[in-house]
Amino acid sequence: MSKYYAAVDMGASSGRLMVGWTENGKMQLEEIHRFENGMVKKDDELCWEFDRIFREIVTGLKKCKELGKIPVSLGVDTWGVDFVLLDKDGGVLGNTVGYRDHRTDGMDEEVYKIISQNDLYARTGIQKAIYNTIYQLMAVKKKYPQYMEQADSLLFVPDYFHYLLCGKKVNEYTEATTSQLINAQTNDWDYELMDMLGYKKAMFNELVMPGTSLGNLRPELAEEIGYDLEIVVPCTHDTGSAVLAVPANDDDFVYISSGTWSLMGVEMARPDCSQQSCDLNFTNEGGYNHRFRHLKNIMGLWMIQSVRHEYGDKYGFAEICEMAEEAKDFPSRVDANDNCFLSPDNMTQAVKDYCKNSGQQVPETLGEIATVIYTSLAECYARTVKELEETTGRTYSRIHVVGGGSNAGYLNELTAKATGKEVHAGPGEATAIGNITAQMLKAKEFASVEAARDVIHESFGIKIYQA
Repeated sequence: MSKYYAAVDMGASSGRLMVGWTENGKMQLEEIHRFENGMVKKDDELCWEFDRIFREIVTGLKKCKELGKIPVSLGVDTWGVDFVLLDKDGGVLGNTVGYRDHRTDGMDEEVYKIISQNDLYARTGIQKAIYNTIYQLMAVKKKYPQYMEQADSLLFVPDYFHYLLCGKKVNEYTEATTSQLINAQTNDWDYELMDMLGYKKAMFNELVMPGTSLGNLRPELAEEIGYDLEIVVPCTHDTGSAVLAVPANDDDFVYISSGTWSLMGVEMARPDCSQQSCDLNFTNEGGYNHRFRHLKNIMGLWMIQSVRHEYGDKYGFAEICEMAEEAKDFPSRVDANDNCFLSPDNMTQAVKDYCKNSGQQVPETLGEIATVIYTSLAECYARTVKELEETTGRTYSRIHVVGGGSNAGYLNELTAKATGKEVHAGPGEATAIGNITAQMLKAKEFASVEAARDVIHESFGIKIYQA
């Protein structure tokens, strides 16, 4: 009889509860419950609705029982950097503010009054992004110092959901590395850095690795859903889970975890905290078993998702890809990493304004806007591949695209053409697969990561695009 494992895989626009199991030597995956996610304005801040999302998780667990697929364990993965501060009674302090909020404006300058950007990179190996936890905490310290004083515990988003599920407060390693507060050499909190910045050290919890058991559900929650299960920590940073699911065991490839963000990089045994890596704005996030994800954050499909929403969600992503291909000769390009695309009031207008302000032809139709975005992303990937090869001293033969963006065939074709590399696309559900894989590794269903990746390769379709 199959054992079922549940993954709550939550992105910036939606979440879902997936169940996975092995059958006849292959991994199977089924979506049980899907729900909307997104930031809402509260007190003039962009915030997450964690109370509502938690009830969606509970609904998904109830559906598992209804379907007769009761999981033995559950793990949650989400985006990085965002957190919740709890007081000594477990109450949330302040709003659950998201990374696209502008509270961090100018907070980098406040941090650099204390430690230079280069010295910070040498310690943490994490690229500068204005939404990183280190800058969010500086915003809390400056604007709401009482919350910093009252804080008993800092929990990143997946840590917070694990706490709501089982009552245990920990910080998972891969997620914690996105904070820019982990020392890349010791793989532990940089308490000296916290002292320098005036952050309350006591609120940071024990670091745990993927595969750690946090025990079972809270009794009242087990009673509500009608069964009990174990909470097993996956790579709670969604990119960490996605990279674990890359279906390859050699090292001759670059990966792109393609979704709201495009995370492009390579796996390495040691971090690269060099000045060259810093200047190129690469990051060294933690991965499964202390592997490092040497990568660059690229704006990704957030731009297309936003434009689609502005057109009333009338078109599917496949339709938008077709429109983009029809407009493929449109000449204009944008810098996909420009901050003007991080959180604009209107993405469509932001693309038009960028083209106008840079003296280029302004796109008017949805197809023209989409082809500008897709082509610009592919060209950004090509530049990033060259930078990766420069920093690693390697030449890579192929690119593995995993995650929802692996289904964007037109973008994959553009990527192969722009990079001159063979593109292997899939699996599309890489993050959920990686989440479940960590649980299965803990349960000894796979003897090793390599064995798991072999099964993933056999279980899910991979499409190849020639350069």
